[in-house]
Amino acid sequence: MSESKRDSDGGPGSGIRDPKLDELLTAARAARENACADFSHFAVGAALETEEGAVVTGCNIENATYGLTMCAERVALFKALSEGHRSFRRLVIVATPDAPTPPCGACRQLLWEFAGDVEVVLANLEGETSRYRMRELLPAPFDRRLLK
Repeated sequence: MSESKRDSDGGPGSGIRDPKLDELLTAARAARENACADFSHFAVGAALETEEGAVVTGCNIENATYGLTMCAERVALFKALSEGHRSFRRLVIVATPDAPTPPCGACRQLLWEFAGDVEVVLANLEGETSRYRMRELLPAPFDRRLLK
């Protein structure tokens, strides 16, 4: 259900407050402040919620070669995996533009493989802008099913 105005789950326009989403938005905004974005000046923060309710954050980390840059989503995912988390509920991504900033292709691939059809909430500094499921962002994924 992309960019929906869901009425019953705290989605945009619902009027229902989701305290955990508020926590995730705050955590992603705070993580964004630690971004190393000296080249693009495009700071991004992410907060990944585990099934147990833990919140793991990440920010983008750039370097001069660009190709070795790490997106906020992957930093959060790798931190979570390295801490033993294996099941995830949703991911919040915060960036500055008014338009939503969805994950790049590499992040989509890794999120699909390690987090599955997780909910992805996009936000700017003011608040949530849209929601997706990973199956919407990566409709024909390459994964272990194809390796048999």
